[in-house]
Amino acid sequence: MAQKKNTAEKVRELIEATVAELGYEIWDVEYSKIGTERHLEITIDSENGIDLTDCEKVHRAIEVIIDEADPIEEMYYLDVSSPGLERSIRLPEHFEKCVGETVEFKLFSQFEGKKSVIGELMSYDRENDKATIREKNGKEYVIERKLISKANTYFEM
Repeated sequence: MAQKKNTAEKVRELIEATVAELGYEIWDVEYSKIGTERHLEITIDSENGIDLTDCEKVHRAIEVIIDEADPIEEMYYLDVSSPGLERSIRLPEHFEKCVGETVEFKLFSQFEGKKSVIGELMSYDRENDKATIREKNGKEYVIERKLISKANTYFEM
C-alpha cells in the first residue's frame, strides 16, 4: 500500500521544478499550525545566499502553482524565507549537506552525560541514521538521529 503524502511533501513536489528553474534549491517545506493560524513555510537556498528579492521572486512564482493545485483546504499564510546562519537540520539530506560545518545537537535526554553537543559534523550515515560530531576538544560522538530533538548549524560570534 502506498504511503499517503503529507501536505509539505505534496507542496514540495508541486514547486520543486519551478524553484530550481529560478536558480534556487528548496532547503525545507513545513506546514504547521501557529496558534490558530496555518503556515506554509518554504525555505530556499542558493550558493550566493538569499535576500528579500529572492524570497519575493520565489513567492510570486510558487503562489500561482499552489493556488492552482489547491493542496491545502484551509486558509494559510505562505512564507518564503532563507535558512539563515543557524539553519535547521531536519532531514537526511540536511545532515549530508552540513558535513564539515559546525552544528549543535540538542538531545531529548542525556547522552554520555550531555544534553547538547556542539562541534563539527564529521559524517552522516543515512543507512543507519546516525551522525558523527566532533567537539573542539577532539571527542567524537556517534548519535542516532532519533535521539536529537533539534539540530542546527551553529554560528559563534
